[in-house]
Amino acid sequence: MQALIEEFGQYLRHERGQSEHTQKAYSNILNRFADWAATRQLARWNAVELSHLLGYLDHQRNSETPTGDHAKKKRGRPRSESAKLSTESLYLEIAALKAFYRFCVQEQFLPSNVAENLTLPRRWKRLPKALTAVEIEKLLRPPEPITPATLCDHAMLELCYASGLRLAELRGLRLEQLRLDAGFTQVIGKGNKERVVPVGRRAVEAIERYVEHGRGKLAKAGKSPSNVFLTSRGTAFAAVTLWARIKKRCSLAGIDRNITPHMLRHSFATHLLEHGADLRVIQELLGHSSIATTEVYTHVAGKRLKAIHQQYHPRG
Repeated sequence: MQALIEEFGQYLRHERGQSEHTQKAYSNILNRFADWAATRQLARWNAVELSHLLGYLDHQRNSETPTGDHAKKKRGRPRSESAKLSTESLYLEIAALKAFYRFCVQEQFLPSNVAENLTLPRRWKRLPKALTAVEIEKLLRPPEPITPATLCDHAMLELCYASGLRLAELRGLRLEQLRLDAGFTQVIGKGNKERVVPVGRRAVEAIERYVEHGRGKLAKAGKSPSNVFLTSRGTAFAAVTLWARIKKRCSLAGIDRNITPHMLRHSFATHLLEHGADLRVIQELLGHSSIATTEVYTHVAGKRLKAIHQQYHPRG
């Protein structure tokens, strides 16, 4: 069973252009299913029927902890009785199984798609959380003390907020993609789609300062990649390391609330919309393939406008 999971992972990365994060998430789900199947004497994928998939999903929905050896290796706490598999997690489990079986039938590894009739649950649209303008000002104050690492952090934060980059896009950004003299940068987004986004004046200044005074001290001669942003060891950032750095900067800035990985990106979009930017322009800047994905920001901006109206209108 493992061989097909690995084959599917390669397909996701190299043919579908999915992110490493998506590939790992789907592979983890399939490995969990394989572990569960092994306890039912199901050693081959062609022995699996729809009833087995439903049984596995029911087990995952109601179990206190993830299933199998692969699950034990996962980071994080076990699920408690009060925290069963969420709708979002269940959606991902089913999506992974359906995508895997479509691939196997398409490539003629399996004769039929037993996951075809699995129904995806309705997903709740969570409203994105954005930082306030005051919090942004705190976060983007010039770094103290000035070191290569703090210059790097400051440049990353400025760019994220100025251009709405995903963290994966920030990690993967390379020197040759920067067009700072023109105020733009190329970005490789989801599905290896390329887009060009503007970079604001303050972000340009922060990046130039970092590249001139910080990056050279972080880079290891002949060993460091061409990624713009480097760790203290001269390597490209891992997702976990980058996220930890951003959380630390938020904490040092006195932002005392739960920070999410996409919060700067959400702030970028929300603040543009609040200041009158067209939704289609925001869609293009964010690299969304569908306007429906971008429309969620109208709800956030609408809630803020309602709050302002209630606070300041005499009959609010």
